[in-house]
Amino acid sequence: MSSTFSGLEVAKRALNTQQSALYTTGHNIANANTEGYTRQRVNMSQTAPFPPASRNRPEIPGQVGSGVEVGSIERVRDSFIDKQYRQENSKVGFYESKADTMSKLESILNEPTDQGLSSAYDQFWQSLQDLSVNPEDSGARSVVKERANALADAFNYVDSSLEDVRANLKNEIGVNNSKINSLIDQINELNGQISNVEPHGYVPNDLYDERDRLVDELSSYVDIKVDYRKSSGQPSPIAQGIATITLVTDNEDVENDDGEPITLVDGSAGADLGSDQSVNHIFSDFDDDNNLKAIFFDSPNSDLTVEEQTAQLAADYDNQAFIYGGNFDVQGKLNALIDGAGYLDGFSYDGTDTGTAAGEINEMLADIDKMVEHFVTEFNAVHQTGYTLATDQDGNAMQGGEFFTGTTADTIAVSQDILDDVDLIAASSTGASGDGGNATALADVYTKRVENFLSYDAGDANQLDDKATIKSYFESIIGEMGVVAEESNRMYNNSQILRQQVEESRQSISSVSLDEEMTNMIQFQHAYNAAARNMTVVDEMLDKIINNMGLVGR
Repeated sequence: MSSTFSGLEVAKRALNTQQSALYTTGHNIANANTEGYTRQRVNMSQTAPFPPASRNRPEIPGQVGSGVEVGSIERVRDSFIDKQYRQENSKVGFYESKADTMSKLESILNEPTDQGLSSAYDQFWQSLQDLSVNPEDSGARSVVKERANALADAFNYVDSSLEDVRANLKNEIGVNNSKINSLIDQINELNGQISNVEPHGYVPNDLYDERDRLVDELSSYVDIKVDYRKSSGQPSPIAQGIATITLVTDNEDVENDDGEPITLVDGSAGADLGSDQSVNHIFSDFDDDNNLKAIFFDSPNSDLTVEEQTAQLAADYDNQAFIYGGNFDVQGKLNALIDGAGYLDGFSYDGTDTGTAAGEINEMLADIDKMVEHFVTEFNAVHQTGYTLATDQDGNAMQGGEFFTGTTADTIAVSQDILDDVDLIAASSTGASGDGGNATALADVYTKRVENFLSYDAGDANQLDDKATIKSYFESIIGEMGVVAEESNRMYNNSQILRQQVEESRQSISSVSLDEEMTNMIQFQHAYNAAARNMTVVDEMLDKIINNMGLVGR
């Protein structure tokens, strides 16, 4: 026979359970707009009925239920969708950063507009054409000088602007490293807090939410893999466990790690959770030209600055886990920044290979420098075949000298002789004062094939393609940049759409619906009121037994 007061206990349990459900509903409503919050639900379960199966069980018909209790409070979340979201988030981070870099390059070259390099070229060639018609006109000669100056300035501007972008991207890599390391530390700290709670059977849903939010953010910088380990002690079956985060990369590219993946947050058994020994920070080693040599992974040393620890790791490279810049193929924002700022391809710390500067801006600078070198060499060669308007002591026209100096975009300039005396421009091909034949030949430098250059050297491995022209080569640089920029924008948009779709799927499962919470609140409120009424009824029953029975005959 169950206890006389068991009805009160059943009602009490119902009150407590519905109260917990109402509190959880209130928690959901309160966090409806909290970033990263996952709606929670109370899993109710029946308590053990009476009597239990035993030798001395009372002989009563059937079992009497003993009420309800809160089995658990868990988050409504799909880990598979989380994995999909982080994969797409890494792609979005990569293409967003790449598209941003290409946008900056397009802004610097400013093509096709009337403010770009091609416009400066066109104006210079036009001034030479005008000079060929009026070779003795001082005004036409001054215009050639000024247009040449403008062209040289345009190259100088492009070079300095690209270098500025490179420097900014390097700084951005440093900022990104700090952010990544901060996220790693925060996840590690949460691992430590969770490891203190879970062994007691609690399910720290809010700590899980915060950890997942940080992991989501980390995935935009680098592609990561997240594994979970069950806590020690008596964890709940629905406890998420301790997270271990590793870098998704080709293990063959990782030096000195025996083929093991790079661990950013160590949540394995035996790890000192929450301490610096459980994390590996990212340290980037650059050369003097802002090209990335390698990325090291090591626990932070509070006694050293980031620069000091990076130098120490590079000096002891043979005993450190690292990835050379040319092998860093981890999807994410960091990779795109490295591609943009530049890295050393083929570099080796043992001195066997100094590496080749690679990356978007390095390649752009190399292409422009190559064009400037061929342009200056050929233009000077043609200029030196002509004759100036100025004459020597005998009254004879002089052969042209060097028109441009410098061989790169940052050093090209009009020679000081031309700046001082525009009569030294060799517009004549015969020495006759009215002859402008060489000015026409100078103007043709922009559009004639490389194979027809006076300076053409078929044995030169650095020579431009035979059939190319300075103009077509420059157009190919702009065209290639445009294609890469277009592709980056397209992939950025596509990856954004895919991430949005995954995010919407996740929100449909995990986000708080106020309509649904309002429905739940009414449902739990009615259950609570009914349980309270049930307790009152039981109380009245007991009152009848205790105070009103056995009074007959008094």
